[in-house]
Amino acid sequence: QIQPVESGGGLVQVGGALGLSCKASRNIFSGSTMGWYRQAPGKSREVVATITWHSYTNYADSVKGRFTISRDNAKNTLFLQMNSVKYEDAGVYYCNTVPPNRPAWGQGTQVTVST
Repeated sequence: QIQPVESGGGLVQVGGALGLSCKASRNIFSGSTMGWYRQAPGKSREVVATITWHSYTNYADSVKGRFTISRDNAKNTLFLQMNSVKYEDAGVYYCNTVPPNRPAWGQGTQVTVST
């Protein structure tokens, strides 16, 4: 099985915080640049944060300064810490390589933001 397993989503209030995790298989994680992708209702999937194997990070302007991506290479696990959450952060969050490995889309984890 190569699909990653995302977890940690849930209901969060505007201004709150949430931490996401993604457990991936070694064959797609090892050596790869990984990313968190978000798909909001009615919108296409977009990448919000990326991290190289050596932990160089990059963020979409919409989340810069609020989200932090990190990884544990020994455990093939990717993380996303979401702080100061905004209403527009709602959606399903997925992890995948950058660029995405199409067969490796998981089920994602839903983030719902309440006012």
